[in-house]
Amino acid sequence: MKKISGIILFLVTTFALGACGNGNAAESTDQLTAIKESGVLKVATSADYAPFEFHTIVDGKDQIVGSDIDLANAIADELGVKLELSDMSFNTVLASLKEGKADVAISAISATEERKEQFDFTDNYYNPPQVLVINKKDQGTLTSMDSLAGKSLGAQKGSIQEAVINEQIKEAKVVTIDKVPNMVIEINQGSLDGMVVEQTIAEAYIAQNPNLVIADIPLEQSDDEAFAIALPKGSTELQEELNRIIKKLSDEGKIDEFIKKNHELAEQTATE
Repeated sequence: MKKISGIILFLVTTFALGACGNGNAAESTDQLTAIKESGVLKVATSADYAPFEFHTIVDGKDQIVGSDIDLANAIADELGVKLELSDMSFNTVLASLKEGKADVAISAISATEERKEQFDFTDNYYNPPQVLVINKKDQGTLTSMDSLAGKSLGAQKGSIQEAVINEQIKEAKVVTIDKVPNMVIEINQGSLDGMVVEQTIAEAYIAQNPNLVIADIPLEQSDDEAFAIALPKGSTELQEELNRIIKKLSDEGKIDEFIKKNHELAEQTATE
């Protein structure tokens, strides 16, 4: 009886150790390998930020396009997998990544020190200048930082532009809004005095709204505002591979091509 019990104990112990070994193997599987094995790269984005990510009609169907989307497609091609996009509000993009609903987040995201505490980031792939967009009727009065004191300025919720206003236009009131088009509507209606966005974004929306202009009030540019791809913490192999792809695309001039092409597409869409 003791012998049988010993055999049973040996089998149970062996099974348990095997199970533990399998679990550790699963945990040690890096994210890059997991993506390649699944055949899909899941990307979280907020498609309201032309020319980086936005909706347009292609062959009668609504599609998400933009330079970030071209970048995501190029990365998927390099990895040999299909691209799966998830469109959501910008302030939920990183939350989706943290919850494991996406492999990466590509949505004109700045790798701030605060964000780096919770996520890994690739090297920067674009550093856009920040500008203040106002109603053309206010062009004669909103001419300096002092003239912005007490004014309501919009910034997309969860974006770097909140910090730009707080740090550079300290006397203004920050109004955070989920979507850039909603800020445009409020500037047109007069409920917002302006909004801070990247210059390429500003130019795209001004093309659609000729009553908007870029204020002649320069804002400082910082490397903290450059765009990078967000990854879950500890994604070392994936981070290294994405950095390689970004460098390759940058060296080939592809990223600049993506931005130029989609800027033109956004302007064309605005006039249709």
